[in-house]
Amino acid sequence: MKRQISRALGPVMTRMAGGLRTNGAATAAASIPADELVQRETRLLNRSEVARFLPDILGRALARCWLDTAFRDRFLADPKAVLADYAVHLPDAFSIAIETEGTTRPKVVVYEDDPRRATRTRLLYLQLVMMAGK
Repeated sequence: MKRQISRALGPVMTRMAGGLRTNGAATAAASIPADELVQRETRLLNRSEVARFLPDILGRALARCWLDTAFRDRFLADPKAVLADYAVHLPDAFSIAIETEGTTRPKVVVYEDDPRRATRTRLLYLQLVMMAGK
């Protein structure tokens, strides 16, 4: 039996079928409309959930940035607010920065803020990269 090749524009969120907290049901990537980032309202509650699920959601947002200039302009200006507009809610302790200096493609960096120490720690970053193979 041949393995099917995905032609999805964004990453397929197969890991999300487990414990992601949504409004009553697990998120299934196959049924997410093309103009949405998640199927249902999604609340990431802690560092573990942010690290596990946010890369897939941000990957979908980055892919959409390449295709939709209005979305890209909004996302580059305030990524956390745009995620909230698309029903993805992050804890207040997390911030998202878009770094464009020195690169032609923006890098999305997620920080965990620690107000007790007045510091922030980079939790993860994403950047779409074009690759060709032979």
